[in-house]
Amino acid sequence: MLSQLMMLFGFFSLVLVLIYWINRAVVLFDQLIADGQSATVFLEFTALTLPSVMQLALPLASFAAAVYVTNRMTAESELVVVQATGYSTFRLARPVLYFGLIVALLISVLNHVLGPMSRAQLDLRQSEIAQNITARLLTEGQFLEPIDGVTFYIREITPAGELVDIFLSDTRNDNDHVTYTAARAFLVRDVGQTQLVMIDGMVQNLRVADQRLFTTSFEDFAYNIGALIDTQTRRGRRAAHLMTWELLEASEAVQQETRQSEARLVSAGHARFAQALLGTVAALLGFSTLLIGNFSRFGVWRQILAAIALIVVIKAVETAGVNAARSDAQLWFASYLAVVFGLAIVWFLLFWAGRPYLLKRRIKDVPAP
Repeated sequence: MLSQLMMLFGFFSLVLVLIYWINRAVVLFDQLIADGQSATVFLEFTALTLPSVMQLALPLASFAAAVYVTNRMTAESELVVVQATGYSTFRLARPVLYFGLIVALLISVLNHVLGPMSRAQLDLRQSEIAQNITARLLTEGQFLEPIDGVTFYIREITPAGELVDIFLSDTRNDNDHVTYTAARAFLVRDVGQTQLVMIDGMVQNLRVADQRLFTTSFEDFAYNIGALIDTQTRRGRRAAHLMTWELLEASEAVQQETRQSEARLVSAGHARFAQALLGTVAALLGFSTLLIGNFSRFGVWRQILAAIALIVVIKAVETAGVNAARSDAQLWFASYLAVVFGLAIVWFLLFWAGRPYLLKRRIKDVPAP
C-alpha cells in the first residue's frame, strides 16, 4: 500500500506542479520578455519559483493519492479482505501514516531550506533587473512605453553601444507635450543617475492650450532617463526570506529589517512546521473518510465529497489559528490548531469505521403478545 501511495503521490505532484508552474511561467514570460530579458533569465526565474509551487502542490497531492488508492482498494474489496483477517482500522492506517510522514519531511525541506533560499534569490534577481535600465529600454525597432505618458524608440544599436535615430515622447504634462529626436545618442552614468546624451537633434514642444509648436535644435542634450524606470530599492529581507530559526527568535534587528511584529514572525516560523504536518493530516483524512459507510455499487463519491468538505473546514480552522497567533506572540501554539483538529477528526473517523454500530439506532426487542 505504501508503494502505491508513493507512486500516485509522485504522479499527482507532477500534474499539480506543472499546472501551478505553467500559470506562473505565463505571467513571468509576459513580464520578462516585455522588458527585453533573455530566455535564460526566464528559465532562471521559473526555476526559482518551483519550490513555492511545490509547497502548494504537495499537500494536495498527498490527499489525492490517499483518496485514489483507498477508493481503488475499496472497489476491489482488498480492504474488506484485510479487515476480515482481524486488522483494525488503526492498523490499516499505519502505511498511510508512514506515507504522510514522508510527505511532511519533503514539505519541511521546502519550507525550512529551499523555499526561503529561492525566494531570497528571486527577490535579489528581480531587484537587479529592475535596476538594469538597458534591459528595459535598449530594444531595437520597438516603440516602448516604460511608464505612462512616455514613448521611447531606437532604430539601431551599434556594437560600440551607440544609439542611432532616437525618438522620445513625453506627454506626462497636461499643458506641454515634449518630443525629442536625435541622430545619435549614448547612455552615460553620472552620480548615480543614467543620462541619455543625444547628439544632433531637436526638441519639439507642443503647448496644448493653443496648439502652438515650438522647436529647438541642439548639438548635444542630456536627458535623465533614469526617471523613466520605477526602480525600487531593496528594503532588506522579508519574512519569507528568513530561515526558520530567525523567525522563531524574532530579534529586534529582524523586526526592524522585515518591518514585522514579533507575533507575526514567530507565527510564520511555526506555520512552516504546521504546514508540513498538515500534509500528513491530509493523507490520513483522505484514507479515514473513505472507510466510513457500507459498500455501495455507486462508489464512494459521497465519502470523497465529505473528505473535501473536511479539508475546507480544516483550512478555515488553520486561518483562524494563524490570525490568533499573529495577534499575540504568546499564542504561537494556535498555529497548530488545524493540525490538532485534523488529527482529532482522523481518530474519530477511524474509531467510527471500526465500530459502525455505535452510531446506529438499536432496534428494541418487542415482546411477543
